[in-house]
Formats: sequence, structure tokens, C-alpha cells
Amino acid sequence: MKLEKTTDSMYTVEKEEDMNVPVKVFASDKLIDAIEADGALAQGINVSKLPGIQKASIMMSDSHKGYGFSIGGVAAFDKEEGIITPGGIGFDINCGVRLLATNLTKEEVEPKIEPLLESLFKNVPSGVGSESEMKLSDDEVDAVLKNGARWAVEQGFGNEDDLKHSEEEGSMPGCDPKLISMKCKGRGRRQLGTLGAGNHFLEVQIVDEIYDKEKASVFGIKEKNQIVVMIHCGSRGLGHQVCSDYLRKMEDEYPNIIEELPEKDLIYAPFSSKLGQDYYSAMIGAANFAWANRHIIAHNVRKSFEEVFGKEATLKTVYDVAHNIAKLEKHTINGEEKELIVHRKGATRAFAPNRPELPEDYKPTGQPILLPGSMGTSSYILVGTEKAMEESFGSTAHGAGRKMSRFQAMKSMQADEVVKELESHNIHIKSASKKGIVEEAPEAYKDIDEVVKVSHEAGIGKLVAKVKPLGVIKG
Repeated sequence: MKLEKTTDSMYTVEKEEDMNVPVKVFASDKLIDAIEADGALAQGINVSKLPGIQKASIMMSDSHKGYGFSIGGVAAFDKEEGIITPGGIGFDINCGVRLLATNLTKEEVEPKIEPLLESLFKNVPSGVGSESEMKLSDDEVDAVLKNGARWAVEQGFGNEDDLKHSEEEGSMPGCDPKLISMKCKGRGRRQLGTLGAGNHFLEVQIVDEIYDKEKASVFGIKEKNQIVVMIHCGSRGLGHQVCSDYLRKMEDEYPNIIEELPEKDLIYAPFSSKLGQDYYSAMIGAANFAWANRHIIAHNVRKSFEEVFGKEATLKTVYDVAHNIAKLEKHTINGEEKELIVHRKGATRAFAPNRPELPEDYKPTGQPILLPGSMGTSSYILVGTEKAMEESFGSTAHGAGRKMSRFQAMKSMQADEVVKELESHNIHIKSASKKGIVEEAPEAYKDIDEVVKVSHEAGIGKLVAKVKPLGVIKG
């Protein structure tokens, strides 16, 4: 297949042979070779062959090889004729990011960063298999699956403003808990309010640059050197098990589909089928669990700031966005509005101003987009655009994107060296394991500045602010 450069920030593979739509890759000259070399582009072409796909198979500038879809893949399918696939959502359902804006400055926080990290590490359990002090009953697990962060507010965690400034207000309707196995529920029973491991983190950050003062102010980003907190995690073991369970169900139900697929990891169910609807309901439950998880972590972050800085410290939710999810959304196809099942796998929703899904105070600006870097690099806040609605189903990149596997990182770096390098940049780190430090070292990731530059120049997410890490909690 021939990859052609169509603009400075987009490449295209035109529809050929058994492709149903073309492939659109948002990338720069600096990023495209890596996307092609690790097999991600081939995955984007495979996605273009799925039934009911609309307009294009889309790949973001942080794309790299994943399970089924590339990580950084977006595809929308006709509600009636299309499909739903776990490979287009991911194992960590609703892995996502929440950003909190504080009323504190670098000058106030930096002298106390070590005791603050100690408190955060105590209040937010981190690492593989980490468990919280909460142990949910069967009824409580079901309530979380149905009501997400709304359940957490009803239990005294966080507040209504947190919900208002979360994607879907922290809860999607439609989960039937009976469609989620007891094994899934067992894995989630002790994990609400925990960070986990892998690329998940909790960062105390400094506002480094403000590009759009008006929109930044609406989002609660008031000045340079303001302290913000970024939480990146998902649905933990519960979401992973939901994905595993339904992959097996689809493989058992549709062996004929597997035979026809270009890649078996793209196994799907017709969205309108009973199995397709069952998986969608279970996925919603896992997504709700993830929103409740980030919500409770945010509550405990507030607790830590109060412990160190007193009750005068305030933390307001800027936004909470999902990265791995499928959702029913209305988009324009050939001049006609259609309801589609939009898969975002390692991609961020980037809705334009005045969309009904946005909170009232963000309707004039568009949706905040949160793009985390790696623990030694900047992260970014962008805003959704009309161009994103037209070009990418209201989607953009979700972060730096790996350029080195975890195995490669472990072979080529040492934890002490990574920590020393971070300290040389005045970045303090506390981690549950040395392995986590090495696997998530900045060198293992693409250049976040270049990834964000592509989104900005392509118009599918406009720059609002840049933040940089001061203190990092890793699993």
C-alpha cells in the first residue's frame, strides 16, 4: 500500500483492494517513519477493512503497535451495519486523565514537595496489585458499575462540580452488572482509588506556558508557575478482565469471522447483535469503574494537599477525559447526521464548542484535551475544534506514545540513572518499583512536543497551555 503525504501534518493510504475506506495518519515527517516501522500502519490498514466503517481509518501522531487497533487508532462504525471490537478499545477500558487546578504556586509547593509526595504515596496506593482500604460488597460493586463517579459523590467523595467537569459527567448509562463476571468484580473489589502500574502516574505539575489566556482562564489555568495535578489511570484489573472475557466470547461465537479477518486480534461482534450489545454494556460498566477510580484518587489528592498545606489549599477539576472507549455519538457523514459507534483506542475526544455533551462553562471554548507526556517531559492542555469534528470524529492524540518496548527499556537503562537524570531537572519521583521507573523512562517515549505540534497544526486540537512535572508518583 502506498503512503502519500497530503499535508505537512497528514499522510494517507488511499482505498485499495479490500479496504472499505482510506487510512488517514496525522503525523509529521519526524514521526511517520516510526509509525510505519513498528507495524502500526499495517494495523490501521487492517481496521479500514472492517464492516460498516465510516469515512476513514484514522491514526494519531502518537500511534504505535497495539492489540487489534494501533494505540492511537480511531474508527467510527454505522450503528446498524457496523461492529464493536475490544481490539478497538483496549484492555484498560477508560484509561484516562483527570487534571486538577490548585490555588497554589511553585514557590509555595516546591519547598514541601517531598512531604507532599510522601502523603500522596500513602493516600493513593500504587503499583502492581495495589489495593485500597475500601473493600466493596457485591451490591456496592454493582452500584459503581452502573453509576460511576456519581456513586462516589453519593458516598462523600468529591463533589458535583467534579462530575460536571468530567466526560459523560463521570457515568455512562446502560450497564447491566449481570453481564460482568464475578471474576471481573472480584478483581475490582479492592482497587477503587488505586493507581496501578505501567504508564499510570500521579504528577504534581507547574504551569510552564500559556498559549491561549482566555481559554486557559475558563479552564482554571490562571498564571505561569501555578500548580496543577494530573492523574492518569483506568479501570485496573476489572476492565482488563472484561476485555479478556468478551474477546473469548466473540472468538467462540464467531469462528467464521476470525477466518475472514486480516488479523485475529480484530475479532468483533456486530454492534446490533446480542453479544455486541452485551459487550457494550459491560464496557460501560468498566468505564464507569474507571471514572469512579479517578474520582476517588482526586479526593485523596485533596486530602494530601490539606495535610501539607492546610484547608486553604483548593483543587478544582479542570476535566476528566477517557482514552480507551467506544461511544455512541452523532457525526455528519456526507452532509447527513448519523449516530455512530466511535472507537477511540489511545485517543482523546476533542469536541468543538457548543456540543451538547460539554458542560455549560466550556460550550463557548470547546472541550479541554489533556495530553500527558512521560514523567520527565511536559504535558499539554489543548481544546477541541470544528476541524476535529470534520476530520477525526472529534478526536486527537492521547499522549507521547511509546517508541521503545518495556523489554527494550529494561535492557537499555538502569533505574538509578533515570532517577538521577530526573533529579537533575528538579523532578522528584516516588515509585512502588524500580521496574516501573525504567519501563516508563522519558527515553522510552516519542517526543511529546512533536506529537502535540501535529495536533495543533492539523487543527484537531489547539494549544492552550503547557505544564511540566515537579513531583511524580509511579506504580
